[in-house]
Amino acid sequence: MYTTSNGTAVLGSAMPRKNTSQLLKQLRLLMHDHNYVPQTIHAYVVPSGDAHQSEYIAPCDERRAFICGFTGSAGTAIVTTEKAAMWTDGRYFLQATQEMDDNWKLMKQGVPETLSEGKWLCNNLNPDSVVGANPFLIDADKWQELSRELHNGGHSLVAVMHDLVDQIWTGQPARPCKPVFPLDIKYTGATVQEKLTELRKQMKEENASMVVLTALDEVAYIYNLRGSDIAYNPVFFSYALVTHEEAYLFIDEAQCPSATKAFLQEANIIRKPYGDFMEFIEKKIKTEPNKVWVSNKGSHAVNEVIPKEKRLAKVTPVAVMKAIKNETEIKGLRACHLRDAVALCRFFCWLEGEASKGTQTEISAADKLQTFREELEDFVGLSFETISSIGPNGAIIHYKPRPETDRKITTEELYLCDSGGQYKDGTTDVTRTLHFGTPTQFERQCFTRVLKGQIALASAIFPTKIKGNCLDTLARLALWDVGLDYSHGTGHGVGMYLNVHEGPMGISWRPMPDDPGLQENMFLSDEPGYYEDNKFGIRLENIVQIVRAETPHNHRNRGFLTFKNVTMVPVQIKMIEPSMLTEKEVKWLNNYHAECREQVGKLLLQQGHKEAYDWLVKQTEPIG
Repeated sequence: MYTTSNGTAVLGSAMPRKNTSQLLKQLRLLMHDHNYVPQTIHAYVVPSGDAHQSEYIAPCDERRAFICGFTGSAGTAIVTTEKAAMWTDGRYFLQATQEMDDNWKLMKQGVPETLSEGKWLCNNLNPDSVVGANPFLIDADKWQELSRELHNGGHSLVAVMHDLVDQIWTGQPARPCKPVFPLDIKYTGATVQEKLTELRKQMKEENASMVVLTALDEVAYIYNLRGSDIAYNPVFFSYALVTHEEAYLFIDEAQCPSATKAFLQEANIIRKPYGDFMEFIEKKIKTEPNKVWVSNKGSHAVNEVIPKEKRLAKVTPVAVMKAIKNETEIKGLRACHLRDAVALCRFFCWLEGEASKGTQTEISAADKLQTFREELEDFVGLSFETISSIGPNGAIIHYKPRPETDRKITTEELYLCDSGGQYKDGTTDVTRTLHFGTPTQFERQCFTRVLKGQIALASAIFPTKIKGNCLDTLARLALWDVGLDYSHGTGHGVGMYLNVHEGPMGISWRPMPDDPGLQENMFLSDEPGYYEDNKFGIRLENIVQIVRAETPHNHRNRGFLTFKNVTMVPVQIKMIEPSMLTEKEVKWLNNYHAECREQVGKLLLQQGHKEAYDWLVKQTEPIG
């Protein structure tokens, strides 16, 4: 997936890593400066997110990348008076090692011997130490967890309202303030008032008189608005507040052109300045008699302004409403994935012909794929920065091709392409791994085990509202059988012309306490993989829709579900070792390829792409 960059750090050992020595010295001086901290602090926490706990952030919020050099989308940096450490998960171990200098220690999350941030601080601080953090950048659950760990170790966590990284960041970009526009009902399938009616119904059930929305995609969804403040994500800086009688949008005036103002007025949405949110909510809460619903994944700062006795801190209704697509959204997501498949088939057909020439690189290939997508109806932009990687670069799970690391695409190595588009009727995300020459036997075996995992998950039948965490093992069993595995999750939700990673559900080995359970018409990815450091990467990713399963029994009338493929891009047959597939798996693959040929082939012929059609026919020949 896409990860952010402040432009100073690069991948690859050929280029120097960012020297952070002077930055750390400056930060440590501020930790003693009472103009910026309420009291002397002995450690400072620098998380990845922004004030809205966004996964992907604007350049102005890339504080962790600025201070440590690591540019991945997930991680937490901690600086004490003597040490500096950065925690991230298995997607980024290799990337972080390449990007950070020797001032930093990489803390590998998910590895048994790795201490949590709190335990590490307790082991590295003197008694009665004070840890500081910006309360807007850490979610409420995480703040409570860290505070509890520190308290048990004899330390304390305090809020630092003037972010220390901001004070030393010379040339920090300004916060984006781009125009916001309404999304037509033909794409949303529900009006603002219909969505607010459903929201208020759920508020009443929980005895809540107000809902506070801090997540940018939740605000965009409930008010049928889209923007472009964050690259690849059609969201905008804002907050929302909804009572049983009123609906407020906190946004900069400059972001609302006349058409947007008219739309908001017609929908009876009251506009307020973005900067007035905290003061307004503090006053408004005093007039509300019942609970105030706020996400436990919203910032500690916002949660704390709500009195504990009034606070209903859990996943908001909007998060789940957004995840369960209506009929219009389902139709749009399926349509845009078919169009997207046309672009990908044309691209892979073209690249297969170019690979033997050795004239294309990771970057030029990514650019070519974008040109194919730009020809498609309702295309707005990419849904994340294309992961175009060959050979050892493919082992970097969230690799971003850069001039310093750009490799030629040849017939000698595995090519991994993870890409997606933003369309007005949906968001796409698909990964395929191909070899344009002759793959090794080991590569084919690994690929086939990844495919077996993808098929196992895609064909699973499971009870309604089971947690996605329960299904993760299905995608890994074929790899575990021979002692292999992968370090990322198996599935994430996908937005409808919104964020490419959408919660609150998912499929992962990590516990997901806020997962409401898998439900009909949620859309998720199915993407197992395998990676050999410094050699190759393999990942196969389809978007799937949760649909009802027809079962002979229905235990306690719970209802059973399964997955239906939305992505329609063939799997490269030459990478498969057929002898490793069961009869059931062969049947699944042949049926899938027949569907790809039927649905995408029709579009390719209609649009005059005969060469790509012939490529598709070849790629979808039955096996077994």
